[in-house]
Amino acid sequence: MIKAIFYKEWIKTRWVAISAAIISLGFVWYSCARIEKAILIKGAPYIWEALLTHDIVLIELLCYMPLFVGLVLALAQYVPEMQQKRLKLTLHLPVETLTIAGSMVLYGLIVLLFIVALNFVVLALYLQKFFAAELVSRILLTALPWYAAGLAAYGLTAWTCLEPVWKRRLLHVFVAAFLLRLFFLIPNPEAYNGSLWWILPLSVLFPGWALLSIKRFKEGKQD
Repeated sequence: MIKAIFYKEWIKTRWVAISAAIISLGFVWYSCARIEKAILIKGAPYIWEALLTHDIVLIELLCYMPLFVGLVLALAQYVPEMQQKRLKLTLHLPVETLTIAGSMVLYGLIVLLFIVALNFVVLALYLQKFFAAELVSRILLTALPWYAAGLAAYGLTAWTCLEPVWKRRLLHVFVAAFLLRLFFLIPNPEAYNGSLWWILPLSVLFPGWALLSIKRFKEGKQD
């Protein structure tokens, strides 16, 4: 049954997921191309010095991209469930509600984690052509909270979309906006290094909040 739910979610979101992967890689490629162009014009020593002495990482273009990927994937996955009354039918399957809901959320997390891994592998392979390992690490660690924000955006959007009561949805929107803002408070490179131990687990736990909304829906909470 879990495989069937995964397949259903894939059929529903496959074009959005594929487009998100391609577009995100396009952003990564463009950022890398800008770095290579800067190196050709200014020279590698100048760029290295700029990375070490200024608050730049040369991939600032990627800052909000993961957030929008997580947001769009969640909307594509859960808005049809509510608008077309699919969730009600899905929850009537002869499977525990937690299994159904958990499978839906897990599918989205797997897709996002695949996109994140793909982005990081491409970035790392490209950057190591021009920079020492320490500088590559500096750039990737700076980008890590941005990608964590994408996972958080997916979970918080799912939590909001699946909430059956409109007044609570509005409250969810304000809470989500506040929580997501925390990922972008400090723009300095590696500013979140000391906080990654709680930021990363928290971003993965946010999708679990969607289960609370599904539980409320199952209990018959309605406008």
